[in-house]
Formats: sequence, structure tokens, C-alpha cells
Amino acid sequence: MSKAEYVYFQALGQDSHRFAADPLQPLMLGGVLIEGETGLEGNSDADVLLHSLVNAISGLSTVIILGPVADEMCRNGITDSKAYVAKALETLDGIELLHLSFTVEAGKPKLLPHIPAMRQAIADLTGLSLLAVSITATSGEGLTAFSCGEGIQAFCLASARRPA
Repeated sequence: MSKAEYVYFQALGQDSHRFAADPLQPLMLGGVLIEGETGLEGNSDADVLLHSLVNAISGLSTVIILGPVADEMCRNGITDSKAYVAKALETLDGIELLHLSFTVEAGKPKLLPHIPAMRQAIADLTGLSLLAVSITATSGEGLTAFSCGEGIQAFCLASARRPA
């Protein structure tokens, strides 16, 4: 198909969680365990990167996963956010993911050393090329609760196309 035979569009997903009171709660970000850091509070693994991805995919497909579907999965013992991404990907009937761009705001931990592993995990999970997955991080300069170390916030911009 030529470029004119496609409709190109984007959707934005966001998620945020506060840090868990239990210091032994593991921190999962982008499907990667961040060793030695306190995790985020939630009824799942609270992976804000993957949750923002699920919300972006929901924006593309218009099928809501976080909330009704993910809550039911949690009640059935499925708390790994990778399963929510897989469920969201199933809703992309005829829609082709092209690129994912994430930005994360966190005063802690330092995320730069973990970005390559997170990009690879998300590329593997979505079937995209590593070059089609971008992650940037900001400390936020102490201007928000996230940059003051109370939690982590993530945004995902998903680019896609479908036949016209």
C-alpha cells in the first residue's frame, strides 16, 4: 500500500503511582526489575511505564483495558503488567503500531542506567524494533510530587497507522 492508503494517528497514555509503604515491594518499570529500589503502590505490579503504554493503546483502539479488564485480571491473580499490554495489543484490530515515545518523571531512582533494558523489554513485548521505542526521563527539578520522590509518573505517545 502507498502512504496515501493509510491513516496515521497517535494516542497519549499516562499513569502515575506513589511509592509503596513496604520497602520490600519490588520496583518494576518498563517490564524490568529495578534492583534495590522500593516499588510502587497498586493492585498490580504498578509498572507505570507499561500502564501508560496500555492507556496509549486504548487511545488507539478505543478499548479500555486499565480499569475493568485489568481489575478482573488482578482478581484472578494476574498482576504482571506485561499481561495487560498483551491484552491491549489484542485490541489493535487492523492497527499497526509504528513508534512509542515515553517520558518519565521521577526524583528517584536515577533511571538513565535502566533505559536500555526498558527499551529492549518494551520492544520485545510489542514486537517493535528497538529503534521504534524511545524513553526519556526527567527529575522534574523538585517542582512536583513525582520530582520530590513521592512516586513516578509516565507518559507514552503511541504512533500508529491503519488502512484508509
